[in-house]
Amino acid sequence: MPPEPDAIPVSLALQGGGAHGAFTWGVLDRLLEDGRCRFEGVSGTSAGAMNAVCLADGWTAGGRDGARASLAAFWTAVADSSPFAPGDPDAESGRLPAATRMLLQWSAHLTPAQWNPFDINPLREILAARIDFERLRTRCPLRLFIAATHANSGKLRIFGNRELSLDAVLASACLPALHHTITIDGEPYWDGGYSANPAVFPLVWDCVSADILLVLLGPLHFTETPVAAADIRSRLQEIAFNNTFLREMRGFAHLAEQAGRSPKRWWQPRWAGGPLERRLADLRFHAVTTEAVLDQMPAESRLAANRAFFDKLRDAGRQQAQDWLTRHGASLGRQPTLDLGRLFY
Repeated sequence: MPPEPDAIPVSLALQGGGAHGAFTWGVLDRLLEDGRCRFEGVSGTSAGAMNAVCLADGWTAGGRDGARASLAAFWTAVADSSPFAPGDPDAESGRLPAATRMLLQWSAHLTPAQWNPFDINPLREILAARIDFERLRTRCPLRLFIAATHANSGKLRIFGNRELSLDAVLASACLPALHHTITIDGEPYWDGGYSANPAVFPLVWDCVSADILLVLLGPLHFTETPVAAADIRSRLQEIAFNNTFLREMRGFAHLAEQAGRSPKRWWQPRWAGGPLERRLADLRFHAVTTEAVLDQMPAESRLAANRAFFDKLRDAGRQQAQDWLTRHGASLGRQPTLDLGRLFY
């Protein structure tokens, strides 16, 4: 991949959200097309992990165009793997076919080993066919941080480039009610969203770029309080998957505030202080959010898999990214566009 001296280095934090990850595909596609930023580190959880490895593998093989092609090929393959016939007039709504809803109801009473005894997982075949994990481990210029949750302790496990494997990415998206537990080196792992969605700290401490762009699939604030039992369960799941991220971002907001209050002598320059203070002072956070795009969709849409729905989300992601570039693109490399204190503290 040729160097891009004029591009602004940016690290990415990609949230998980099942099928809603196609929105992130659209965001990344527009950013790659725009070309004003180059990516240093990418942290991803669940669907965010899928987007991260597709982006990185394509980027390693063919630069920006390769990354765009890799993302498109992955989401097209996921859509084509659906066992249900295309052409459903309600496909774009994200509502699941009746047969899928019935299967999900049964899954609440059966273990994955009972209702899926052969551990059929289309993502395994799709990723194995399209991602060169050896190349990611040895030649990838992007720093990858893939989050999974240790099933027996709840601890966060970050898989970096040298540890990347097909199982590591599958572990990041392993919902234990739907998928068989992923075992790596004798240890069991579940979806990374239970412990980090996504993990931001590796981008702060293990990367150099001061600009960190969050691509968020979950709302930061809900407009209504659920009343129906199903809606309450859905909200509880949302809260569970967002808690670790919100807590981590609140921690960064608090640290940045404290660093700003640190007393300095009149003769000390702005960058005086320890490495922690200097790093926090330099950070510039940004975010592309779903806003009203996904808020009105049913919770079940996270499990929808069809090309019409994915294309709709991709186009929405591209538009949100374009809107963000129009409003804030000039701030990249200059100033933050996300007020951590207001949103998280």
